[in-house]
Amino acid sequence: MKLLSVLLVLFMYAIPALSAETPDSLLQELSQAIEDREAYIQEKRERIDRLKGILKERSDASLLREFEVYKSLYDEYRSFKYDSAFTYAQKLQETARQMQDSTRITQSRLSMSFILLSSGMFKEAFDTLDSVSIANKPDSIKIDYYAQKARGYYDLASYNQDKHYASQYIAQGGMYVDSALALTNQNSLQFYSLRGMKHESSGNYEQARAGFQVILDKFTPTVHQYAMAAHSLGNIHRALGNTDKAIEMMAKAAIADIESSTTEAVALMNLAELLYNNGDEVRAYTYIKQALQDAEFYGAKQRKMQVAAILPVIEGERLVTVEGQRRSLFLYAIAVTLLSLLVVAFAFIIFRQLKQLRQAKQTVTDANQRLQEINDKLLEANIIKEEYIGHSFNVYSEYIKKLEKFKESIENKLRAKKYDEIPHALKTINLKKEREALYTNFDMIFIKLFPDFVSVFNSYFPEEDKIITKSRDSLNVELRIFALIRIGIHDHEQIARILEYSVSTIYNYKTKVKNRSILPNEEFEKKIMEIKPF
Repeated sequence: MKLLSVLLVLFMYAIPALSAETPDSLLQELSQAIEDREAYIQEKRERIDRLKGILKERSDASLLREFEVYKSLYDEYRSFKYDSAFTYAQKLQETARQMQDSTRITQSRLSMSFILLSSGMFKEAFDTLDSVSIANKPDSIKIDYYAQKARGYYDLASYNQDKHYASQYIAQGGMYVDSALALTNQNSLQFYSLRGMKHESSGNYEQARAGFQVILDKFTPTVHQYAMAAHSLGNIHRALGNTDKAIEMMAKAAIADIESSTTEAVALMNLAELLYNNGDEVRAYTYIKQALQDAEFYGAKQRKMQVAAILPVIEGERLVTVEGQRRSLFLYAIAVTLLSLLVVAFAFIIFRQLKQLRQAKQTVTDANQRLQEINDKLLEANIIKEEYIGHSFNVYSEYIKKLEKFKESIENKLRAKKYDEIPHALKTINLKKEREALYTNFDMIFIKLFPDFVSVFNSYFPEEDKIITKSRDSLNVELRIFALIRIGIHDHEQIARILEYSVSTIYNYKTKVKNRSILPNEEFEKKIMEIKPF
């Protein structure tokens, strides 16, 4: 019972572990997102085209309307493409000056400083921020100003990597974050984001992790906000030594970046570095190349330099791996080649033996087929002979009886010396009638043996040349000639003697019949011989 309780507890803890996303499944999802990247970018371009269309359609739009559209276009471009974002930041400043609206002038300058920071142009960004006056401005603008100042100093510290100056930059960034936090609602996503940024930059990783986790758990961030929070969590887990968790959060951030068409972000670059250090060189190389493409697309010099610093390391390691694989493949290729040669040799031997077996099998098959044909012909010949022999005996018996009666009649007349009655007795023998009876008997027995002969024979002719017999059991001369051929009598002289015609007459009959047939002359007799008996 105690063992069952322990197993139940283990099972309950295992369920959430099984249901959670694994780093590998997230990386597969990321690879798929990279393949679908163009679709997300196309959606963003369509939104941008719609906004540009508003400007073209409303040439008489008010300055306020123009400012709002330029702001929307800037928002679309600021994490997507630097030069376009820079252009619309300029348009925002120009329009704000035309409006003579100090608040919007400040807002537009902050927009410009943001993308200058994103591109790594720190001097220009700080010069722009120093030109901003936030006196008498709304808290939202003051928060944005302080947040950008803080971000600028934190980015300088990360870029500089000098212990002396970096600590000064972090301290200055912290002061500006505190100013922003003092004006921010403590129950807002922005508050947790700013405080998390401060803790992360100051090395207070556990506090930073808790703050960014609140953003994911208790708020409903936009896709871009989610990406930023997940990226920060990835950096924090890497600093804490939680590599798997760092990979997981970086993958989630990279997926969110792709879905929001954010090409300015660095999540994919940091993920590639993590995977490289974790031994996954193939994915690391794929992701760092994509990160370089994104950096080049966005036009951020700082990001290009960061990626360029990592890419050769990963690519060099990949080349070493590929070289090792190439050597292994070369050895495998030699082994496979030798095995292939053996397989080809065995295949040749087997093929030759199979060919011999097929030839022997074909020889046996042909012999069996010829034997079957011979047996069929012998069977057919035997039946025909039996039928004709039996019928012939009956006919001969009738003729013998007639001859006996005729002989007896002549002998009686000779004994009675009635010589004048002998010629009259001779006239009683009608040879023509006897011959017709012979043909009638032949026709009857032949049709009995070949009941379909006439119908099959007629199928070889067009409708107008088909032969119509006097009765079902009779044949005409043409049918009779080919009936004799069918039972095996092919000699013209023999056929002529049987039918009491000349050889030339028999030949003429055959030629006329063949010429009327729809079959070629040379195939006609072959088809006749194929007519089946019985």
